[in-house]
Amino acid sequence: MKYRLSFANLNLLTNDIIEVIIDDGVVFSLEMMEEYEQFLVEHFKHDFAILVNRVYSYSYSYEVQLSIASIEQVKAIAIVNYSEQSKFSSAQLIKVRSIDNWNLKEFSGVEMGWQQAFNWLQQELVTLKVT
Repeated sequence: MKYRLSFANLNLLTNDIIEVIIDDGVVFSLEMMEEYEQFLVEHFKHDFAILVNRVYSYSYSYEVQLSIASIEQVKAIAIVNYSEQSKFSSAQLIKVRSIDNWNLKEFSGVEMGWQQAFNWLQQELVTLKVT
């Protein structure tokens, strides 16, 4: 299923994996984060994973960097980067939130990373269910 937020497309890939594609040029604000997290809380009452598909160039406000992905049911995050700028932006977010010890892995979209990211998320969710 496909969903549209005011700033992004969300694709439900499986019952427990959602793909997020944020629009080009967006500065991800607190208001956007609230809209995004409200959607996630309404659609997932169980553990799930997020595949961030960074097809476009966008950035996060500092306030968002401090609080994004704090929903307890998020068990794994895969980020697919297609450019050095995207990779740098992802690294900045990961650095700011390093204390959270996210279950996160980055992939290169140039090297078939989307499929690798999807496969990794599926495996992470299976591992969580087994343990």
